[in-house]
Amino acid sequence: MYIKKLGLTNFKNYEFAELEFSPKINCFIGNNGVGKTNILDAIHYLSLTKSFFNNIDSVSIRHGEEYFIIHGTFVRDGEEDNIYCAFQKQKQKLLKRNGKEYQKLSDHVGRFPVVMISPADSAIITEGSEDRRKFMNKIISQYNGGYLDSVLRYSKALQQRNKLLKDFRSSGSFDPEMLSIWDSQLIRYGNYVHAERVILVNELIPVFQEYYTMISSGKESVSLKYKSHLSENDFAAALELALEKDRTLEYTTVGVHKDDLHLEMDDFPVKTLGSQGQQKSYLVALKLAKFDYIKRKAGFPPILLLDDIFDKFDAERVEEIIKIVGDHRFGQIFITDTHSDRLHKILSSHGVDYKLFRIATDGIVEIAENGKSGHEKK
Repeated sequence: MYIKKLGLTNFKNYEFAELEFSPKINCFIGNNGVGKTNILDAIHYLSLTKSFFNNIDSVSIRHGEEYFIIHGTFVRDGEEDNIYCAFQKQKQKLLKRNGKEYQKLSDHVGRFPVVMISPADSAIITEGSEDRRKFMNKIISQYNGGYLDSVLRYSKALQQRNKLLKDFRSSGSFDPEMLSIWDSQLIRYGNYVHAERVILVNELIPVFQEYYTMISSGKESVSLKYKSHLSENDFAAALELALEKDRTLEYTTVGVHKDDLHLEMDDFPVKTLGSQGQQKSYLVALKLAKFDYIKRKAGFPPILLLDDIFDKFDAERVEEIIKIVGDHRFGQIFITDTHSDRLHKILSSHGVDYKLFRIATDGIVEIAENGKSGHEKK
């Protein structure tokens, strides 16, 4: 599966752009701020119906305009699918496949899976548990529509239960039967979410450790541990035990909305022990493990988007990562970088099929294709 063509209208810094890609490796070279990352984010939009960086669609509209349009052609098993995504201010986002509009955007998720590796991934290590839960959710949702539905239903039940707890406190009354309605919803969907996360983490760990060893030459050992109230106690029993505390605090204190991943290096939190380079290696290995997992579930490799991941890596580690992703197990890959000579040299030496584009303020130029000079693509 790969994306063959991409078209943009009023998307971020692009007034208009059309591109045709290699089915293997595509590199975008240019200074910071010229829009390299925006090309990758447009592909993410067409695959997962939203930006990798922001859930507010209006911020993706080019300054001074009222709408954006992204369209692309995906190829899978020799069949082409044309995907059209448009958003206009004050209106609902529109998504079409081969001219037919989706009634639910979630029905599209997983059809053309992608994995994005970006400097923004640092939040998985440095920020709170919500970012790590999102990391798990984004993986499972790309192959399991029932999981995404369960997460949404769990969140709705959680909001209603928390509202009820506040109402009990303000009114001075308590109705256990009303609470039990939402408890049963939390238990039903929470148990399913927990079970899927357990499977995910258990299967990620060995692949993640293998990738980290390859990237770092085995200099440190890494681990990944899933922490959940549901791993320690039956959910119904945990809710009952926490009831008085929940009533006092006016919110639900146990459940999968409190889950976390403990990210460790040599048995210490990577957040405190790891250098910037080690943390980046940790995240790249984690995302490559995500790639392998989705590939196994989907039956074909996702598109891999590598956004400025070589910063803070030495030349040896950069070449090792290129060697890894150039392997036959990977499908189509997109790479952004500020150093054209570095990528051109490495890609040419490995003999992989690739296209190299230069992005500047005045447009996009295809500068190389498998070592041959390219042509202008403004």
